[in-house]
Amino acid sequence: MKIVSWNINSLRKRQERLLGWLAQTRPDVVCLQETKCTDEQFPAAPLRDAGYYAAYHGQKSYNGVAILSKLEPRDVRPALCDEEEDPQARVIAATIGELRIFSVYAPNGQAVGSPAYDYKLKWYARLRNCLSQHEGSAANLVVCGDFNVAPEDIDVHDPALWQGAIMCSDRERAAFHSL
Repeated sequence: MKIVSWNINSLRKRQERLLGWLAQTRPDVVCLQETKCTDEQFPAAPLRDAGYYAAYHGQKSYNGVAILSKLEPRDVRPALCDEEEDPQARVIAATIGELRIFSVYAPNGQAVGSPAYDYKLKWYARLRNCLSQHEGSAANLVVCGDFNVAPEDIDVHDPALWQGAIMCSDRERAAFHSL
């Protein structure tokens, strides 16, 4: 199965590009991040015409995630596994065939020590707890997305410049590796 993850940074602006790419490459599953459209604005019909089912979770102007699939998705959850309300559309999960697939768009965190940074770390803990509920079926679990973290120094051009900065802090890296 060919699974692709793409931070599309506005689905409506890149819809034609996506449709052309789907026609050319024909992946089985595509996980999208930063769709930046509400559920009502999501272009489900053109994607369906292209041969893809779509599970999506969006909000106005920001965030938004989706899973496109040749097979019909089952057990779609547009949230983390807990009951905590979150107005930010950052995760969607669906079962496709025998796989449980998550498309995630992790918070940026803005600056180390800021309230947005604390939200990011708490969000990662919630994601880790959600994924741990699937440990018995870990061989069938796929987590794709934009994690807004550089896991290792090799992932940035100048590690000294990024040392301790947002997306490179020890706590963010530890949260990412805990997944």
